[in-house]
Amino acid sequence: MDGRYVPNITFGIPVVESIRPITDLPFDAHLMIVEPEKYVEDFVKAGVNMISFHMDATIHSHRLVEKIKSLGAKAGVVLNPATPVNTLEEIIHFIDYVLIMSVNPGFGGQKFIPQTLEKVKKLKILMEETGRTDILIEIDGGIKEDNIREVSSTGVIIFVAGSSIFGAENPAEAVKKLKEKVRYIEV
Repeated sequence: MDGRYVPNITFGIPVVESIRPITDLPFDAHLMIVEPEKYVEDFVKAGVNMISFHMDATIHSHRLVEKIKSLGAKAGVVLNPATPVNTLEEIIHFIDYVLIMSVNPGFGGQKFIPQTLEKVKKLKILMEETGRTDILIEIDGGIKEDNIREVSSTGVIIFVAGSSIFGAENPAEAVKKLKEKVRYIEV
């Protein structure tokens, strides 16, 4: 977060560099910034494996997807709650994943917007129509123990859960409980 695309600021490349050596887990960078093309190379060098960006934050989204992939990372596009799925029609053939925001980006602890589940269904239809059923679906915002089962049943396979984990008394137990609730389906 850069304080421009969204009103908040969050950690960046130095934090990624400092934690990359302690885990082999994949790192997913959701760039809530303007002109993300200026920073993707540094994020990949720091150890990020997946990079998603908001199409309205860059002028040349296809060029940016190609740049991310040429650096060896997976490329994703983010849909805000008010961004329609059909905005993906021209880029869907080139991306690896779609991140659906189930809150308005910029602040943690927001309430899940249930209508975003309809967006997931529309995305699945577009994926079928374009033959891109290999695209991963990620969701971010308001993911909690009481909604993760329903969300996972739509075909979402990557969940961003911030406040429900880091706001918990025991974050490790919170992760365990979320994982237990996920409904695995064939995608």
